Amino acid sequence: MLIDRPQILAQMQTAVSRSRVVTLVGPRQSGKTTLARQFVAPDSINYFDLEDPISLARLEQPMTALRDLRGLVVIDEVQRRPDLFPILRVLVDRMPLPATFLVLGSASPELLRQSAESLAGRIEIITLMGFDLAEVGSENQASHWRRGGFPLSYLASTEADSVAWRKNFVQTLLERDLPQMGIGTPAPLLLRFWTMLAHYHGQVLNAAELARSLGISGSSVRRYLDLLEQVFMVRQLQPWHANLKKRQVKSPKIYFRDSGLLHYLLGIRDERDLLTHPRLGASWEGYVVEEIIRWANPDEAYFWATHGGAELDLVLWKNGRFSGYEIKRVDAPRLTKSMQITLETLELDRLTVVYPGNQAYPLGERVMVQPLTAVLTSHVP
Repeated sequence: MLIDRPQILAQMQTAVSRSRVVTLVGPRQSGKTTLARQFVAPDSINYFDLEDPISLARLEQPMTALRDLRGLVVIDEVQRRPDLFPILRVLVDRMPLPATFLVLGSASPELLRQSAESLAGRIEIITLMGFDLAEVGSENQASHWRRGGFPLSYLASTEADSVAWRKNFVQTLLERDLPQMGIGTPAPLLLRFWTMLAHYHGQVLNAAELARSLGISGSSVRRYLDLLEQVFMVRQLQPWHANLKKRQVKSPKIYFRDSGLLHYLLGIRDERDLLTHPRLGASWEGYVVEEIIRWANPDEAYFWATHGGAELDLVLWKNGRFSGYEIKRVDAPRLTKSMQITLETLELDRLTVVYPGNQAYPLGERVMVQPLTAVLTSHVP
């Protein structure tokens, strides 16, 4: 089964038509290679896969291999050869320009650093995650939430096959991919950290508590967390600091970016496990947060909370205005004092309460309850 991804394809087509180098980054197995092959055939002389020994041999003398090519050139898994970036800078500064480049990378921090330093002013970066709900269809929301958006997890024939794929993905990332990026932390320690982090999903980070539980330093907790964020496994949602007299929370909230990986690390194997799990509400919250951020593509995203108990799950800043979202895993959300305080304090035009039901209805002045699917088909804020 092939799921079309017209929005990201259109974004890529626009990028390759206007930029000398386009970098498509994201976690492994998110569909980057499949999309790239819609631009250049894998058997073309213009296609290089740096996990393929033949491509590596062709690039033994990279300037010689690349300088005579014409049109769009694809280089897949480019983080394996960071030495290519200075060469690409020379090649794309030629006039007239004979070739442009689409380079793919598995979210390596080294890749992004090399791109920024070597190709400043010449490069356009696009981030690709797994399927979002718009791509799989709203009728498939339950399985998309349960399995996550990685194509081979979502499209697996059975629940057991999906879980097995996610298990293999976690092992491969920790045991092969991160060491290849120069990360020397032992895989068993990172797995323990990642698994424990799953229980903090949707919560404000308490680095000291996490450090004590693992027997490591607070600086190690922050380093491992930054690493998982750099490879697009987690999101550190920062708090919004309004200029207020209230004591506001100043530590980030932690969310897994893929709900399927969260469920695997929480020991959730099927729908029954999910619906009876104590972290059900937190899982739903993280799933909605990720879907809304991908849909809205805001300039900035935050949460807001005070030590007095008032909070808002998601605050987006786009086009010079704020929009707020409260996420509830209940059948019939009610107006709360926290919502009223948030509306007044942050001076929001409207607050949207997102829930798993099917009907949209007003909850109060400037407060609207909406299903997730309704939010994702409304006008972007």
